[in-house]
This record gives sequence, structure tokens and C-alpha cells, in this order.
Amino acid sequence: MAGGIAAAVPAALFAALCGTALHRQEWMLSGAVLPWGAAAALVLLGSVQLLLGAAFRSPLPTAVCGVVCYVLAGWWSAMAPGKRLIAGDLPGNVWVYGIAGVTVLMLVWARRYRRRDREDAATAGSVAAPAGGAS
Repeated sequence: MAGGIAAAVPAALFAALCGTALHRQEWMLSGAVLPWGAAAALVLLGSVQLLLGAAFRSPLPTAVCGVVCYVLAGWWSAMAPGKRLIAGDLPGNVWVYGIAGVTVLMLVWARRYRRRDREDAATAGSVAAPAGGAS
């Protein structure tokens, strides 16, 4: 399991850096502003977490990735006003608080990839005999 945690930390750093750079992107369409960057950053984070959960067959790397990403985004949003990377506006709030929501969703999803105990694997492979005997 140490390999999953060791892979989750740089993956979280990647997701936090790319998501922070991406969250402020927006399109101007007929005078209306469409902030798509925060949603794209959350999709990126979710895909990284899903990859970790599936690759290591455990929800633990998914949780570590979410916590590290949330801590980094919180740190970058709490810096001094001239150095702050994440502002307290709508895209910034969606990015910071959406990290927690996406992490919870990916933890629920990654539960289906977890490894079973040896007993569960042995009983899942065997076929139960019919009750009452064969006729």
C-alpha cells in the first residue's frame, strides 16, 4: 500500500498545480461569461483519483490525493493578498470546495476496486451446491 501513497502525493501535486492554473479559464460567448475552468479542473482531479483507485485497487490513494490537493489549494488560497494563487470568487470557491466533493464521490466510486480478502476471493470462485440435493 506504500506504493499507492507514494504515487498519490505527486499525482495530487500535479492535479493541484494544473487545477489551480486551469480554474480561472472562461469563455466569452455573446457577452456572457462561461467559467468552464473550475469544472475542467474538478474533472481532471476526479480522473486522477479514479486512476489511482483503479491502479492500486484501493480507495486509500484516492483519499491521500484528495487530502493533499485540498491542503495545497487551501494553502495557496490563504496566502497574502499579493501572492494568493486562488481568489475568493466564484471560480476559486468552486475549485477549492469542489475538491472535497469530488474526493468523496471518487472514494465512493473507488470502493468497487478494493481488494477482497483471501476468504472472499475463495468463496466468490466456488459454486454453491443446490439445496435439497440433485433429483
